[in-house]
Amino acid sequence: MENRNTESSVIKTILIIIGAVAAVAGIAYAVYRFFFEDEFEDFEDEDYLDDDEIAELLEEDDEE
Repeated sequence: MENRNTESSVIKTILIIIGAVAAVAGIAYAVYRFFFEDEFEDFEDEDYLDDDEIAELLEEDDEE
């Protein structure tokens, strides 16, 4: 009987440690997301060329 209690105690301890590590990782991720917000917020689609615009520029270079 004592062996069974020891096994369940070990399992409970392992699960508590895993839960604590997961909680710390979740908090760390939340803090990271708070301080380093999405970098694509300032992304302007107009800052980059579309495929058609690139093709036009390449055609202009070929004509010269």
